[in-house]
Amino acid sequence: MTGPDDVEDEQQQIGAFARFLISHHAPLLRSIVLSPDPNLHYPLLVDFAELLDFDPSLAHLLFSRPSHLLPLFDEAARRCQDIILENPDDLGHKASKKYHVHVRINVGGSPLESPETFPSIGRIRVKHRGILLTLKGTVIRSGAIKMIEWEQLYECRRFKVHPELEAGKSIKPPTSCPSRGSKTCEGTYFAPIEDSKVCHDYQEIKIQESTQLLGVGSIPRSIPVILMNDLVDMVKAGDDVIITGVLSAKWSSDLKDVRCDLDPILIANYVRRTNQLKSEIGIPDDVIKKFEQFWLHYKMAPLRGRNAILQGICPQVFGLFTVKLAVALTLIGGVQHVDASGTKIRGESHLLLVGDPGTGKSQFLKFAAKLSNRSVITTGLGSTSAGLTVTAVKDGGEWMLEAGALVLADGGLCCIDEFDSMRAHDRATIHEAMEQQTISVAKAGLVTTLSTRTIVFGATNPKGQYDPNQALSVNTTLSGPLLSRFDIVLVLLDTKNPEWDAIVSSHILAMNGEQGSKNDEFIDNIWSVVMLRRYIHYAKQHFKPVLTKESERVISSYYQLQRRSAIHNAARTTVRMLESLIRLAQAHARLMFRNEVTQLDAIAAVLCIESSMTTSAIVDSVGSALHSNFTDNPDEEYAKQEKLILERLQAIEEFQ
Repeated sequence: MTGPDDVEDEQQQIGAFARFLISHHAPLLRSIVLSPDPNLHYPLLVDFAELLDFDPSLAHLLFSRPSHLLPLFDEAARRCQDIILENPDDLGHKASKKYHVHVRINVGGSPLESPETFPSIGRIRVKHRGILLTLKGTVIRSGAIKMIEWEQLYECRRFKVHPELEAGKSIKPPTSCPSRGSKTCEGTYFAPIEDSKVCHDYQEIKIQESTQLLGVGSIPRSIPVILMNDLVDMVKAGDDVIITGVLSAKWSSDLKDVRCDLDPILIANYVRRTNQLKSEIGIPDDVIKKFEQFWLHYKMAPLRGRNAILQGICPQVFGLFTVKLAVALTLIGGVQHVDASGTKIRGESHLLLVGDPGTGKSQFLKFAAKLSNRSVITTGLGSTSAGLTVTAVKDGGEWMLEAGALVLADGGLCCIDEFDSMRAHDRATIHEAMEQQTISVAKAGLVTTLSTRTIVFGATNPKGQYDPNQALSVNTTLSGPLLSRFDIVLVLLDTKNPEWDAIVSSHILAMNGEQGSKNDEFIDNIWSVVMLRRYIHYAKQHFKPVLTKESERVISSYYQLQRRSAIHNAARTTVRMLESLIRLAQAHARLMFRNEVTQLDAIAAVLCIESSMTTSAIVDSVGSALHSNFTDNPDEEYAKQEKLILERLQAIEEFQ
């Protein structure tokens, strides 16, 4: 029961909130008043740091007792509208008071932020219950939008009853009259008043801890979240989110012979998607100037500059220039476009490494995951088709879709190690995800299409001893349709090469022995992971390269040449190869900090495709991908390769 002192305190708190809103958010309140629809729910975003500066004691009270203070904050927002409406001449005749205004608290970035403000979902304890809690995670399940019975009037002295979200989704009739008079009412029978029911939008989602933040061996935990009113349908499965709300406990379903427990649940006050935010963080102007100065320095020797960037990719692995170039081009990708029929042609590239054990495939996978703002790493042996795409789960008598690895990696990178360990059925499920970048689902009556704009980076061992005389599909046991979807397939064969073995062994011994200090200067010149991530993101966002006539001629001639000589590589030489050449040429132009695809970019794309073929169409133009190293004069080396390739392609054109 509420006493007169409590009522007085509440009025003072409402007054303090109102003064804060008028002084800091008057323009936003004015726009809400001028909005035409009085039945909509309007969010009013408040930065917690501003409230902390305005009234520290009130901010701390809100933080410690949000369930009590947040409704008062909403009431203050309604009172502020009355103050603004006192001057109707400035507003016009369309202005009206909106009763459905919800104050949303953005805690992130405030001075109050502490380890307890963003606890790991797995570390939530009883002490967090009832405070204003902020959690980070990834949405793995998004429930259907429903209507919840939110308010009902009952007759005795006419009082409102609200549902207990912890107990269920329906209002239970009261057992006693909450009279505020001096004498308590002994009434026990209450009849609901007709047409007094108020319903709100309601949705349940589930968020899971980000796997990148967990240590090895930790199982990611999840927690259900309740969204209401304007927050519903804001996020979908796969989104990274920061959610501020009140932690409560929900009774688990009362099943026979099952202990009834309290499960933690977060009643959301504010939801913020961080998909775009995470990728845009950390590219200040001085870093962009560094990129521009870098290319200005290497203006006369651009390929030397490119190689300086590539040396930062997986620096612990010696050499493997071709693989590092392929990883960089795959992560940067080409430009998505729409053809004349309205079909989207993907811009993301896919890469497959086929190699003997000990060739560094898994190291490249893990390093590529670090360079991507959003990544999921899995292995073929531990993945099923449901785990990669989506799975249908039953929750509370209702079927829902739970996102798999490819959906969670939407807009990022999906690394699949031990690709050959996947069952043939499971491999077939990713065909659509790789080319059309969607996943069509028809499970448990749920028919839908989900987006998977992701880069697939696979690694696999050959089937037994690799036989160069056999087709790639025979050596890898991967089907032709799947192989054709990979832009680059690099074969890393651990052949005996005494010279290469001597160089590699001396490099590894130098890194671990007394000569390690001599490598400090070399390490200082390597780009850091943060710098590489920023560079890749900046290149993807700011460059949309266009093909020149010279580059088109090279790509077209090479594609025709490959089609003629396609004996062992029939699975790879499809029209998709032409699209792959264009994507790789555009990616190389982005890597070179340009908005135009030149002949150099086209020939670099040709060399990448040549490396991914078991038999070379342009004889002796490329060597082994495993034994490829960084040359001292890459620009001079390129000039020789360019001459050789152009002569060969020129011969083809003359033959026609």
